[in-house]
Amino acid sequence: MTGLKYANLALLVLYPVAWFAPLMRAGLNLPLFGLSEISVISGLQSLWRSDVFLALVVTVFALFAPYLKTIGLALIHFGLLRRKVLPALEILGKLAMADVFLIALYVTLAKGIGLGRIEIAWGLYLFTACILASILIAWRTGAARKRSIAQ
Repeated sequence: MTGLKYANLALLVLYPVAWFAPLMRAGLNLPLFGLSEISVISGLQSLWRSDVFLALVVTVFALFAPYLKTIGLALIHFGLLRRKVLPALEILGKLAMADVFLIALYVTLAKGIGLGRIEIAWGLYLFTACILASILIAWRTGAARKRSIAQ
């Protein structure tokens, strides 16, 4: 269980890094135009200027859901929160995974149109790995809970 604790605590540091890391580089398919780096934070800043409702939804999915889940798991690991909360934390994890799906959908749509050029950057892999690690940690925490109840 201590390995899960430390892996989960590492996510508290890795999530903010993933939010500021470049998810992709995007630009026009023209020779003189360079590519702009897009991160979760820069994308949110742009959304807040153009569509407040969508920005609010993406902020919940990309920032609050995964971080609250990670904090909740840490509280469970350190005995400060009851394990009965795990199903709610798993729902938060699924909401966070929906954000990765949206990013993948946007990339697919943009590449399909053919007007622009998109290159995936390392931040997308880091963000996806954080989400998947969080899901795995929650699953293993739940499995440990079931084992302790059975004994």
